Amino acid sequence: MASTLAFYEEKVQHYTNALERLKPSVTAVAALRMACFAGFAWGVYKWISVHNSAWMIATVLLAIGFAVLVRIAWRLNDRKALLEKLVFINTNELNVLQNKPNQFGDGNSFLSYGSIAGDLDVFGPGSLYLLLNRTTTWHGTQLLARQLADPLLDAAAITSQQQAVQTLSTQRELGQLLTAHGLLNEEKEGNLNDIGSWLQQPHIIYGNRFIKVLRFLTPLYSTVFLIGWLYTGNYAFLIPIVFINWSIIGTYAKRIQQQHTLLGKKEAILNQYATILSHFAKVETGSSVLLKKEKTQAVEAHQSVKKLSRLSAMFDQRLNLFVNIVLNSFFMYDIQCLWALEDWKHQHKDGFNEWIHSVGMIECLNSLATFAFNNPDYKYATINTETLALSATQLAHPLIPAEGRVANDCSFGVQEKLVLVTGSNMSGKTTFLRTLGINLILAQCGAPVCAASFAFTPMVIRGSIRVSDSLQEHTSYFMAELKRLQQIIHFLQQQTVPVLILIDEILRGTNSEDKTHGSEQFIKKLVRYRCLTLFATHDLALSRLEDELPGQVSNYCFESTIRNGELLFDYTLQRGVAKNKNASFLMEKMEII
Repeated sequence: MASTLAFYEEKVQHYTNALERLKPSVTAVAALRMACFAGFAWGVYKWISVHNSAWMIATVLLAIGFAVLVRIAWRLNDRKALLEKLVFINTNELNVLQNKPNQFGDGNSFLSYGSIAGDLDVFGPGSLYLLLNRTTTWHGTQLLARQLADPLLDAAAITSQQQAVQTLSTQRELGQLLTAHGLLNEEKEGNLNDIGSWLQQPHIIYGNRFIKVLRFLTPLYSTVFLIGWLYTGNYAFLIPIVFINWSIIGTYAKRIQQQHTLLGKKEAILNQYATILSHFAKVETGSSVLLKKEKTQAVEAHQSVKKLSRLSAMFDQRLNLFVNIVLNSFFMYDIQCLWALEDWKHQHKDGFNEWIHSVGMIECLNSLATFAFNNPDYKYATINTETLALSATQLAHPLIPAEGRVANDCSFGVQEKLVLVTGSNMSGKTTFLRTLGINLILAQCGAPVCAASFAFTPMVIRGSIRVSDSLQEHTSYFMAELKRLQQIIHFLQQQTVPVLILIDEILRGTNSEDKTHGSEQFIKKLVRYRCLTLFATHDLALSRLEDELPGQVSNYCFESTIRNGELLFDYTLQRGVAKNKNASFLMEKMEII
């Protein structure tokens, strides 16, 4: 951790110093640009006044100088913006390592209560998504959320993603550049969906031989007679071409406007995707098959996406009054842009969706790689496909600060199908269930887990931990809980893949005898299916199931102790049944009884 903190502190200092060095250059270029513009204006005035060729040459040179300075200013401002983002990124990582909130999105829009993701705090404030997220594009955000909500189940795919994350985690400068360039043009939701719609539409003019010939002839004709007009003052020959150009543009005007509605204002977003692809094309892939695949896509795609960005910017210029009147009149500007765009579509339509998905995958991997770099003590899991089992040493919850964690060793599935976890309130039962679930999600995403070792069978996670009533659906807490349990059974009946079931204290809304009977029957039904279940309960009577169902049910517990008038918890998982009770002690201490 100390070396990771030092890395980010050094980067913050490095980029802050670079910003300070850049500021005088930005100021100097701005001053020179103003001076050039003032000189140019004065030169034009003197040239018109005295008709001196020296003033004409000076004016031209000042105009060229001004244009050069504008380009230099653009580059300096781009550099300044990039450095500011890099300072932000490294400052944010320092804050995350010091248990302050990550400044990227928390995925609250993906939050769904009544689901295992809601039970395990996968999305929303203080969530796993917030801990991991470093995405800047809509596709990156969606893919990261999808991987956390539905982690990989194929062992080969998990191993492949592990290798990619491990390799990319060592390339932090590249990873930060990917994020920084993404932040320069943050995408709004659905911004590239319109391009997807445009790609599905048939060509309007591309392939039309008449248009193909005219788009070369009319600019040639206009250029010749515009030069003639400047020398002779005769513009009669320009009138027919203006009439022809506007007639053709008018024929396609409605459809051109429809195309612009789909493609307008896309330059920045396309440039964002192109830049991410361009930088990722420099990644060191090592032995990672997944990185090699994504790098191949990036190398193939970044120039094409950049070209579409430029074409989109050119198409936007049709909104400029000068372009609309002058360039359309003589050069059929709208038609030229539409032809170029449809030519691009003809060449790249089939690859575009894969390219933007690749950007999402790059950002998802970069988020996981940042997490891996930030937690060098975490370990990559090993996959077991032979038996339905899960084991770990020094397993802890990644959302709990390191100084407050209590790690546990566990091994489930070889000796049992269902683990019954007893213990008093606040002893750590629910936290342990969440610890197991959230680390399994990390493992199946190919990320390192908060443990010294972790071996698992890829499993779908289902459960009932956090249940709430619903006024809108007229559902009581008890009925909401029964519906969650029903969903678990229906899922098990329909699935052939292994399942991890996490259950926390069911049937709280009925009497104790009914609760014990219902829980017992539910447990006996669960052990019939291909699943591994952790069942946390206060009901000690259920512990007899270990004797009734040998080889299927095992008892574990979290104990509490009362020492010197204080209630103490060690949050350590133990074999057996909880014996100590704390409710009466706490009620007496709080003078309730």
